[in-house]
Amino acid sequence: METVRLGIVGLGWFGGVLAEAARASGLADVVACYSRSPETRAAFADAHGCRAVGDIDEMLGASDVEGVLVATPHSTHVDIAEQAARAGKHVFVEKPLALTVAGVRRVAEASQSSGVVLQAGQNRRRQPANRRIKSMIDSGELGTVLQLEGMHSASGGHKPELPAWRADPDECPYGGMTALGVHTVDTFNYFMGPAERVTAFSRRFTGLRELDDATSVLLEYGGGQLGSINTTYFAPPVVTLSVYGTDAAVWNEEDGSRLFVQARTEPTRSEQAVETIDTIEDELAEFARCIREGSQPETGVPEALEVAAVLDAIGRSVETGCAVDLADVR
Repeated sequence: METVRLGIVGLGWFGGVLAEAARASGLADVVACYSRSPETRAAFADAHGCRAVGDIDEMLGASDVEGVLVATPHSTHVDIAEQAARAGKHVFVEKPLALTVAGVRRVAEASQSSGVVLQAGQNRRRQPANRRIKSMIDSGELGTVLQLEGMHSASGGHKPELPAWRADPDECPYGGMTALGVHTVDTFNYFMGPAERVTAFSRRFTGLRELDDATSVLLEYGGGQLGSINTTYFAPPVVTLSVYGTDAAVWNEEDGSRLFVQARTEPTRSEQAVETIDTIEDELAEFARCIREGSQPETGVPEALEVAAVLDAIGRSVETGCAVDLADVR
């Protein structure tokens, strides 16, 4: 397959991760980069062997740029992605694709009108541990699923060098949800299908930042299953999720590197061997294949819309103190 040539907008730490992962996939490469700072884009171009461009229009007009990776602050995703799609460029947007359902719909309409691929960067469902859990659910190995639990924390809120937008509640509403918790939202949707109702609490009480310190979300799924997600940007890094069924329970711990299973008849859980992969490289390889083959990505418009719907519903629930029907949000 001919290598897919990409541009990238947003050249912070994660922009570098995306550029390296694209090249490591062997299917894509970053050939152009842009940020508002000339110094930043020059340094990025030197580090990643691509050329710096003076503005987004220059990138979108370049004949050798087939697709665009968007790794900018959350509130800018929609405008940049829509502009790229209308220019006929395929678009990969780091999660969340948008903070609202309306934002996702705007980008979706632009991509559909132009006939380009639109992919959201929801990589953690790709962990082999989560693939294994999904197969256990689908095969009935867990029995009837009753509950799901997820904890995703990180200590980034303590860092003095935290980028200003990361500490802005308008950019990162509900504490760690947009940086962290949306991964669990998407993974639970992957397991169970779209949620139907959301109740949420999000509180700021330590004064460490303007961000909420702790956010807890309760979700109800179509079969009656209940999911809970806790997230914070101010605690030691913990990424774990579990699924409890009538016949067995399963735990993904240490961010996909360990998997435990316990049958109903067993007194303790046991660890199972699990593979680990570079999930970002994996999703960018899929992005490249979709461009070449004209296929749709695993985390496209429907999946991005459901994540945005939950974010929308969290806001409504936090504000009103009531459960929110996602049908009203969608």
